[in-house]
Amino acid sequence: MIPPSKHLLYEHSVQSPRWQVEYLPQVHRLLTGRNALRFREDFCGSGKIACEWVKKSSRHFAQGLDLDDEVLAYANEVNRAALDPKAQTRMEFLKKNVLTARNGDFDWIGAFNFSFYIFHERAQLLKYARSAYRALASSGTFYLEMAGGFGFTEPFQDEKKVKVPGVGAVQQIWEQHGFDPISAVGDYSIHFQLPDGQWLNDAFTYHWRIWALREVREILVEAGFDETVVLWEKPNRKGEGSGEFEIREDAEQMASWVAYIVGVKKPKSRRPQRKRP
Repeated sequence: MIPPSKHLLYEHSVQSPRWQVEYLPQVHRLLTGRNALRFREDFCGSGKIACEWVKKSSRHFAQGLDLDDEVLAYANEVNRAALDPKAQTRMEFLKKNVLTARNGDFDWIGAFNFSFYIFHERAQLLKYARSAYRALASSGTFYLEMAGGFGFTEPFQDEKKVKVPGVGAVQQIWEQHGFDPISAVGDYSIHFQLPDGQWLNDAFTYHWRIWALREVREILVEAGFDETVVLWEKPNRKGEGSGEFEIREDAEQMASWVAYIVGVKKPKSRRPQRKRP
């Protein structure tokens, strides 16, 4: 039996596209006073989030950037092809490096599922932040999804069952391997077991630097962003993530946490003017 696409399995076990295109634009409006229409999904993979965005109205436009030919083909042949013809004209996928992509005037840009953790050096992340800043409109927001906590850097396995349309109940295993505290780099992987017992071992593997919230905020300010805020996931009664987020400037330590850092680009007229000597 030919196994289903690993990208399909990933979409249903890891992503929350509808939540992201509904909730994060509300944060954009809160921070800028404007509605968002133009969206860029960086490290877009299968582009599921970007495709959800263009479904919202005939005025919504999205662009997805990635460097992987295989996943871009899937994005075009599966997710973009599933859109109605008019929506397809508002959705484009490009093979471009996020470090150098400058075309823009986007209202908001997102790097989700900790994707920017592929950057191990500060200079790389600063270059990315500057590139994103240039690609934003004058009232734009930049979202970096992050994870951390001491539990995120320890050897660990988490298993869950996921119902995948056309496939059935799939077992997803998230595995955390070794972590180097000096370089702050660790190894992670996702495995799947299909309903017929087949395994897709190391369907996805990651070699990530685990960035700290404060250092990322400082990098965004250095890149030119006028303000940064942290969307912190509220803990539930068990001290685990609840799936609800709030703007915070302090938080209690958790074994594992998820948060978004939002960089805000404001119009020049709203920026504080330096007094001439």
